[in-house]
Amino acid sequence: MKSAPRISEAEWEVMKVVWKKSPCLANEIIQSLSATTRWEPATVKTLLNRLISKGVLRFEKAGKSYLYSPAFTEEECRGAEADSLLHRVFDGALSPMISHFVRTRRLTGKELDSLEKILRERKKAK
Repeated sequence: MKSAPRISEAEWEVMKVVWKKSPCLANEIIQSLSATTRWEPATVKTLLNRLISKGVLRFEKAGKSYLYSPAFTEEECRGAEADSLLHRVFDGALSPMISHFVRTRRLTGKELDSLEKILRERKKAK
């Protein structure tokens, strides 16, 4: 399977709506984004077209409108972004990336417990 292409921050905002409401009409996306952005409808439609061009978004004709749905899951897109960050910023080295975030972010006890559990499970699996 083909990996998800990278998308811009603005495209992420559109995709978050599509992942939540799929399939959805452009007007539903525009209305949902109007609560958090000051984008004009034309801006949202431009972003939809970019996402279609990148292959991240699919559409089908529904009468006079189009229904939009994701071509990739949110998890697949997150994975593509995480891999890109890992390679661009940390030269592909996972340990320095994880160390950076653990040292520079405030983590709750629950989050730390979750990380410890994941690491223990991975160690047992080896």
